Amino acid sequence: MGDVLFQLFSIGYIVLIIILIVFLVLTFSKRKHQLDRIEKKLDAINERINNEKNEGV
Repeated sequence: MGDVLFQLFSIGYIVLIIILIVFLVLTFSKRKHQLDRIEKKLDAINERINNEKNEGV
């Protein structure tokens, strides 16, 4: 009985590590995509500000 419990805990530990790795990869991927969207918005705002400055001069 003790051997079965040890194997279950060992397999559970390995599964937990795999789930943690997948979670971290997905989180970093989502964060990178979000930062790319923010960067595009900032570039658009900067371009609009520069255009307004050039038109006003």
